[in-house]
Amino acid sequence: MSHVFHRNTRVVPPVAASGDGIYVIDTNGNRYLDASGGAAVSCLGHSHPKVTQAIKDQVDKLAFTHTGFFTSQPMEDLADRMVAAAPDGLESVYFVSGGSEAMEAALKLARQYAVEIGQPERHHYITRRQSYHGNTLGALAAGGNMWRREMFEPVLIDTHHIAPCFAYREQRDGESEAEYGLRVANELEEKILELGPETVAAFLAEPVVGATAGAVTAVPGYFKRIREICDQYGVLLIFDEVMCGMGRIGTLYACEEEGVTPDILICAKGLGAGYQPIGAALASEKVYGAIRDGSGAFQHGHTYMGHPVACAAALAVQTVIEEEGLLANVKAMGARLNGALQSRFGNHHHVGDIRGRGLFQAIELVADRASKTPFDPALNLHARIKKEAMALGMMCYPMGGTIDGRQGDHVLLAPPFIVDASDIDEITDRLGSAVDAAIASTAG
Repeated sequence: MSHVFHRNTRVVPPVAASGDGIYVIDTNGNRYLDASGGAAVSCLGHSHPKVTQAIKDQVDKLAFTHTGFFTSQPMEDLADRMVAAAPDGLESVYFVSGGSEAMEAALKLARQYAVEIGQPERHHYITRRQSYHGNTLGALAAGGNMWRREMFEPVLIDTHHIAPCFAYREQRDGESEAEYGLRVANELEEKILELGPETVAAFLAEPVVGATAGAVTAVPGYFKRIREICDQYGVLLIFDEVMCGMGRIGTLYACEEEGVTPDILICAKGLGAGYQPIGAALASEKVYGAIRDGSGAFQHGHTYMGHPVACAAALAVQTVIEEEGLLANVKAMGARLNGALQSRFGNHHHVGDIRGRGLFQAIELVADRASKTPFDPALNLHARIKKEAMALGMMCYPMGGTIDGRQGDHVLLAPPFIVDASDIDEITDRLGSAVDAAIASTAG
């Protein structure tokens, strides 16, 4: 009997014992190819010697110090590296222990910024349906994952949602990409005007939507229009790059692909690659300067923020990514992965869309390709695919509720940046077998 409060109280998962490159090995010796990086976390796999050594070295020097008393060299060095690589304008980094904490910090920072500049009436947050921004109450309220929100709705703060930029599902017949992007981006302006421009603090979005909808990219020009609207009405733009950032799509920051710089950018997952828990919120000089030149203190904090060992691990991860040229590998292997998925599933009767960037790809499952009709949610197709994949020795990230929180199934792939061509082929082959077996099981 396990005394651990597991995610699913009726299932005790296999016991992970060790890591070997892109594989996780359980106590029975079974090897699982990690095709999703856990949850798009383990970008260097599970046994990189330079990262584990950096952690050991830091523990030998200093395990912990509270940021209310000291800074630390790993934190200073990591911030310098992140800012040097960030889009122009992002000038300071606030370290926390994960993505949800980073989003909470961003929400509070946007609110305090408004107060500091003499606009305390700004308190509304606007985000998009089918988004996900974390599981703490503030982050959950900001997100648009309706299934995750439903139980906790009575205790969530009020937020406001507009349409996602989800061309496969929502672009109209006869509508060009440019027309579609402009239409859905302009929903932001409509919502700001509805609420009152002077009351809106921030708009939040994932540059590439992660687990909730499955690697959904915006059409060209969408985010540039979003930036224009935010600037016009004095609304802060917050990018959530917890899942899609830190090299996952082939650029260190996902917003680089859009040619748009946010006022606040949050990241986690790939920042520390799972070797230590860490997240961060990067702030523009405009936002940081308002605090610095105003009250002087951000009214927020966590015990483990800026943890020296976590920062040392993240610094080692980012150094390895640069020294080993892994962003180039993400682009090359991402192209191969997309090609392999197109080859295996492009004519599949039950795959409606293949999408994503870099090593952040997804397939969307449909009961009928022509009408894009999803499978009956009662079939739990995504859960069946996960079970079949694990039986084949592979971890992938299937999810349900792709369309509206209830309907739709997709499988997200986010393998480590160190994969090679043979790994990509193996991932595609095993995924094909898992999908086919899961769909066949629904017929029974």
